[in-house]
Amino acid sequence: MTLLAMTPVQEMEKPYAKRWAALGVLCLSLLVVVMANTSLLVAAPSMTLDLNLSSSDLQWVIDGYTVPYAALMLLFGVIGDRYSRRGALLLGLLIFTAGSIAGALTDATIGVILARIVMGVAAAIVMPATLSLLVATFPKRERAMAVTIWAATSGLAIAMGPLLAGWLLESYWWGSSFLINVPITVFSIGAVIVLVPPSRAVDPGRIDWLGGLLSVLAVSTIIYAIIEGMHFGWSVGPSYFAVVGVLGTAAFVGWELRHPNPLLDVRGFASRVLTGAVIAVLLFFLVTFGAIYYVAQYLQFVLDFGPVSTGVHLLPLAVAVFVGSGITMWLTPRIGMRYTVTAGMVVGTLAVASMIGIDTSATYFDFLPVLTLLGLGIGLSVSPCTDAIMAEFPDNKLGVAGGLNDTALELGGSLGIAILGSFLATTYRSGIIDYLADFPGRGPDGQPTAQALQAIEASGDSVAGAVIVADILRENAFLAGYANNLQLQAVSAFVGAVVHTSLIATVVFAVGAIIVGVMLPGPVRRTVKTPTVPAAFDPAVAMEVAELEHLLEQPSAEKPAPVKADPVKVAAVATVDIEIVSPVAAVTEAEPAVTPENPVARKVALIAKAALIAKAAVPQIAADDELSRPSIYQLAAKLFDLEAAEGEEALLERSERMNIHQLALADIARKRRESAEEQLESALDLAELPVLKRSPKPKTAASTPVNFYEFADSAHRRCTEFKERSSSVWAMPL
Repeated sequence: MTLLAMTPVQEMEKPYAKRWAALGVLCLSLLVVVMANTSLLVAAPSMTLDLNLSSSDLQWVIDGYTVPYAALMLLFGVIGDRYSRRGALLLGLLIFTAGSIAGALTDATIGVILARIVMGVAAAIVMPATLSLLVATFPKRERAMAVTIWAATSGLAIAMGPLLAGWLLESYWWGSSFLINVPITVFSIGAVIVLVPPSRAVDPGRIDWLGGLLSVLAVSTIIYAIIEGMHFGWSVGPSYFAVVGVLGTAAFVGWELRHPNPLLDVRGFASRVLTGAVIAVLLFFLVTFGAIYYVAQYLQFVLDFGPVSTGVHLLPLAVAVFVGSGITMWLTPRIGMRYTVTAGMVVGTLAVASMIGIDTSATYFDFLPVLTLLGLGIGLSVSPCTDAIMAEFPDNKLGVAGGLNDTALELGGSLGIAILGSFLATTYRSGIIDYLADFPGRGPDGQPTAQALQAIEASGDSVAGAVIVADILRENAFLAGYANNLQLQAVSAFVGAVVHTSLIATVVFAVGAIIVGVMLPGPVRRTVKTPTVPAAFDPAVAMEVAELEHLLEQPSAEKPAPVKADPVKVAAVATVDIEIVSPVAAVTEAEPAVTPENPVARKVALIAKAALIAKAAVPQIAADDELSRPSIYQLAAKLFDLEAAEGEEALLERSERMNIHQLALADIARKRRESAEEQLESALDLAELPVLKRSPKPKTAASTPVNFYEFADSAHRRCTEFKERSSSVWAMPL
């Protein structure tokens, strides 16, 4: 075994030996791209203060990663299938490394946004490649477990991002949340080359570039319109992008229905399994990311947890994801995907619904059941949905399947933060706007100063802004009382917003659970059909079937060794009472079920075994064991010989005048043609599947001389025939 994994998966005769180590590398690659998205939940406040980001700037930092991440995954999944899945993974990790370094070293807002865009593009290359490589590398019997571990890793990354970012922010600046990606990606690049085998689709066909561009246009404009419209109002810009997104989606569907090799065959959504699984993944991450978005804010700005403490207190979510994934591996094969996924969505609905009753006195222990139930629901639902989505596509479309699954995941997360975050912000603003009307810092004309307007805007935008403004106001002893009241009012407004948003999320999740439960098919009841056999049959038929099965098991290039008869087995067979009836009687009689207590079934099994032993015992049948199925090359050679003989015979017969020499050649050509026909017919009899018993054709082959005298007599007859044909009669035109 070489040091580097260079043998493509499609050329391996056996499952890849290091596939579980390769799975670890794929999960590590997935971990780093998901962590880069969730780490901003902790790093955003520090980044906002250091770079003086406005609310719009911060939204662009978030969207710069999210929009290309979700929009490009489908197209990059297809490109990876076409050229190289491992190559796509390596390229994505390299680009992600470069984007992380650039984001850490820049000190300008536009630099951070551009770096996040580059990282989003790289993540769109990496994520579908990890899933398609996983499915291509693992055999089907182990695929469900591997997909479960992959899905659990995404849940782990949701909690690991804030934890690592918080740990770094305790001692370093916000750029360290970018640099933490570099050692992980560098290690992953080396491990991919050593452990992950190359893989590509066997016959992917041409890439549907226009369909890919339409998919990018549709997804990106819809996501951007929803994010901007929900946060800043449905002005001309978001409305324009929404219209473009709807038209792009319609154009994409129309083009894919007409294209012979579509990027995504939209007809596949007629499958209840595919549609239900995609909806379940989208809704689950919509609600999950939205819930984590405001739970993390509550822990940081209401309970005053530090960055590291916030990450640690989110870890129960990751633990529950692994527990739920372990349960679903055991539960789904027993009760079916429909009940497992629906149960996970019900658990997630209960988790979100439990936040409806919180108030300003809520502690971390009030959120612990929320995180636990939410993680358990993710583990129960996402793993079987991902496995079902991948199973709905052929092996040469694994990149499409991975891109579709990841698009649903990332689209759900983006919409969760945008939609639920928008409801949260709107409700929070309505709860604090009245208190901010008396904000200090007004000029002689009674209007707030520029600095006061900035503080009012920050306080009304989020609870994080209000807490930061309150900390600044406390530096002035005369404003300490107002600062404390501002923070209390902001916390109260935020808690009310969490209750209102949780109610909306509960309704959305409950309706989604009902839709998914109806769409997903129930468990397939596999009824084991009891094989039936005739009450009795001709043992010669069983012997012939056994001979044919023996021939089919032999390779074309080798002849099987003759089977020696076992005297003990032959004697045992002789004691079996075999009832022989005609084939007509065997067909017309009833066929009883084969059960361990059925004596007829046992007799039939003994007859089949007797046929094999009898074949080995009878010399004539043992001689047949020397035969083997001809290969396709041998058949082609015999067909070529026949065509050559027929062509030679036809060429001689087209002559207008023939002499004795040409007649002799024609006779030889005729015999060659007859011999080639017989050989080809014999080869086809052996190669035919199933081999049918044919009635032998009458053959007129001449007897072969067995001794010298018979040979001399035949030579004399041929010489006499030659002299007769040499007369002048044969020189006449024919």
